[in-house]
This record gives sequence, C-alpha cells and structure tokens, in this order.
Amino acid sequence: MGVDPLKQREQGRETPVVRAVFLDRDGVINRVLLRDGKPYPPFPVESFEVIEGVEQALDKLHRAGFLLIVVTNQPDVARGKTSRESVERVHQQMASRLAIDEIVTCYHDDGECSCRKPEPGAILDAAKRHGVDLASSFMVGDRWRDIEAGQRAGCGQCLFIDYGYREKQPNPPFERVASLWEAANFILNTG
Repeated sequence: MGVDPLKQREQGRETPVVRAVFLDRDGVINRVLLRDGKPYPPFPVESFEVIEGVEQALDKLHRAGFLLIVVTNQPDVARGKTSRESVERVHQQMASRLAIDEIVTCYHDDGECSCRKPEPGAILDAAKRHGVDLASSFMVGDRWRDIEAGQRAGCGQCLFIDYGYREKQPNPPFERVASLWEAANFILNTG
C-alpha cells in the first residue's frame, strides 16, 4: 500500500493535510461595479449580489474537504468612503448563505500593513491559524494583487478569473479561468 500524498507524519502517526482555497471577495464571490473598466466593491450594501454558480462551487469545494477562506482588501474604510459596519454586514450575509470558513479583511490603505494584498500576511496568518499546508492549497482572485499574494504566500497554485479589467495583469505562473465555477472544477480535477 502506497503513502497517501495528502497525509503527513505528526508524532508517529499520519494526519490529513489541511488544504484551503483562499478566495478574493469582490469579483470572485460577488459582482463588482465597473467604472471605466476598473472593478469596485458593491455600494451601497444593498447592491451586494452573489455571482451565479458561486454557491454551488463553494459547496463542491467544501464537500471535497477544502477550507474556504475569503481574503479581501477593503481600503474604502480607511479612505472614508464606507464604514467598517457596512463591510461587516456584507460579510454576515456571505457567512449566513455560503460555505465559507473564515473571512479575513484588511481595512488599510496602500502601504500601511502586511495584510493588504499583494502582501501575503493575511493568507499566512489564516494558514497558521488553521494549520493549512500552503503548498497543497489554492488562491483564486480576479486581480493581479490576489495572484501575487497567493504566489508570495506559497500557495501551490493560483487561479486568475480574467474579466478583462483595464489594469495590470498578474505575473505567471497562474491558471486563467472564466469563473469561480471553472476554478472549482480545475481544483477538484487537480487536487
């Protein structure tokens, strides 16, 4: 009998490897507002809308044993454009409706911290809290910052949902997909 690649040794016994799918929020889970080809978070809160197929994709990943951790930048709080309470109301809606294990939010603006993507701090902290094996895990995002954060954190693979935004594109390596549904199928067929 061979060794299961998804098990590791711990104190003389085999234990399952904890794998996660780290997900950006806006554009991956919910629709964004597009202005001049650039994506923006939903505003007001009532405009929050889960993208078709997301709920089913998350359910499939969760049933397959992946932790689902949303890692999102919300700098509009620091910029005074929205309140922390508004963002948290959106997260409460998400948590009550979707198979998500944790939502990690950076409320800072550019250059203020190590948790704002493309910095990997939020992913690294969540991985440590949950005992996640990053090399066996995935990052799914729709912007270059998401992909770079996943790469810098050491995620085994990063998947870029390409909506054709008019902004910088991620640096390889990454897999290009059209939706979270397609990303979930890729992950399940790969991992």
